[in-house]
Amino acid sequence: MPDSVLVANGQGFWGDSILGPVRLVNEGPLDYLTLDYLAEVTMSIMQKLKGRDPSKGYATDFVTMIRRVMPQCREKGVRIIANAGGVNPHGCREAVMATLSKMGMKGVRVGVVEGDDILEDLPRLMEGGQEFTNMDTGAPLSTVVDRVLSANVYIGAAPIVEALDDGADIVITGRATDPSLVVAPLIHEFGWNLDDYDRLAAATVAGHIVECGAQCTGGNFTGWRNVPDLARIGYPVIEAHPDGSFVVTKHSGTGGLVNRQTVTSQLVYEMGDPTRYITPDVIADFTSIELEESGLDRVSIQGIRGLAPTPTYKVSISYADGYKASGQLVIAGPDAVEKARLCAEIVFERLEMDDCHIPESQRLVEILGTNVCHAGIVPAPKEPAEVVLRIGAKGHDREAIQRFGMEIVPLVTSGPPGVTGFAGGRPKATEVIGYWPALIDKSLITTRVTVEEVS
Repeated sequence: MPDSVLVANGQGFWGDSILGPVRLVNEGPLDYLTLDYLAEVTMSIMQKLKGRDPSKGYATDFVTMIRRVMPQCREKGVRIIANAGGVNPHGCREAVMATLSKMGMKGVRVGVVEGDDILEDLPRLMEGGQEFTNMDTGAPLSTVVDRVLSANVYIGAAPIVEALDDGADIVITGRATDPSLVVAPLIHEFGWNLDDYDRLAAATVAGHIVECGAQCTGGNFTGWRNVPDLARIGYPVIEAHPDGSFVVTKHSGTGGLVNRQTVTSQLVYEMGDPTRYITPDVIADFTSIELEESGLDRVSIQGIRGLAPTPTYKVSISYADGYKASGQLVIAGPDAVEKARLCAEIVFERLEMDDCHIPESQRLVEILGTNVCHAGIVPAPKEPAEVVLRIGAKGHDREAIQRFGMEIVPLVTSGPPGVTGFAGGRPKATEVIGYWPALIDKSLITTRVTVEEVS
């Protein structure tokens, strides 16, 4: 058993900088590189991509990243774990293996974890009594089932551990939970049991801290003036130990900052009940965390307690929920705010004149420059010399939303003076994706792990 394991996270979302993983591999020691690509809406986007092309539906950036880092990873013995598979983990593996084959990297073992995608199983599961009750509203899924686009279970660390135990150098999953990407290699390396809840809770906290990438090393930090060299911000590295204690740090010589404040600000990110942070692996008690600065850009954490996990998985379901369109105009000169409000009124009045009614509850009017982002927190300027009018509409009538988009540009010549800044054409009606959180009994989900070798 090793004395410590270095696990870093180089992607906080699909679209994060490719420099994160590239620099993590090149700029310091590492044992595992994890990459978190998925968010709730990402799954529905990937499902649409797969519907258009059965070979798609995964994070294509991952394949590009593999091309950049795999030679160094192989040289250093760095193993990669990513939920880049989206709704097509096999397609992702095929693309990765084809890339590795072209690079002449024979012998690399690529594992795939499946079983999270239950879209095709929904009818059978619902016939068997699963209502997939919305956790926010209490409504049954039957009310929107004909509009469902994707349905994915948040799986845990166990199948990832299985892939690592089978010698996978790269593990590709679908909708695995963010912390599980870090929990799995620590279970594998330290030989922890799946009922060692305190250690699993510690690993979960570690995974939560690094899941958003550089957000714990000085990114998106209120003390941004004190963060050195943001352009070269270091992505986070976890230095984990067999007893469950760990250190949050980054590679030496990189930009950014790791201290109590940067780590704590990430700890409370997306936090519900801090005594019951629920994952498929464990329930972690965040109030038990003992945190202290132990050196330059080093924060030590220990003392974390955990409880047995719940008997259910969370299910992320997306569904078609109508259409939306939005556009922007710059309103400049004297009385900019008053003119912006008038512009918004004109748009919706003209739509009414053409028998196109958008209910007030389905309208969006924001005047950027009047403190809309932080209303009530900081004072608004009394009379800005220019503002941005952001105006939008949504609804289930696509034609009405499309018609709305036609009334924004005319304000340039038929509205108050000072209207400018329109570019990009008329806003088009685009689909609104609704989010439906639900639970499912773990006994109904079976994960599958396969590992193949590049030849």
